Amino acid sequence: MGKDTKYRILFVCHGNICRSPMAEFVMKDLVKKAGLEEQFLIESAATSTEEIGNSVYPPARQKLAEHGISCKGKIARQMNSSDYNRYDLLIGMDSWNIRNMNRICGGDPEGKIHMLMDYTSRPGEVADPWYTDNFEATWQDVLEGCQALLKTIK
Repeated sequence: MGKDTKYRILFVCHGNICRSPMAEFVMKDLVKKAGLEEQFLIESAATSTEEIGNSVYPPARQKLAEHGISCKGKIARQMNSSDYNRYDLLIGMDSWNIRNMNRICGGDPEGKIHMLMDYTSRPGEVADPWYTDNFEATWQDVLEGCQALLKTIK
């Protein structure tokens, strides 16, 4: 990665109000602490239209705040096909997200679409707090996934 080149990452989940914004802001925090924030563009989006325009779900916002991370100003947006060319990596939270991301992008000819937990020693899905209400489990998955992803990129 050249000094002037930004590494562009899009985190994606169903609604863009829990898991993907948590990953976006955890990753931004990790690259900032590593002194690399000028080298990254990190954003998040939804595969669905259900939450477009809504802010981060309060329990997810609270979990980030417990760790000193703000997501102020983030509103949900839907991923679109042009995102495939705009980002170097498109990171989904579960297999359903991956299927929808492939549908939206018309496939993955450049191998840019991956699941976050696949970068860790325990591949699989990021716990979905929308159904479990366990934001701590989601935090642990997101943190481990983002740390492993950053290590892979560096």
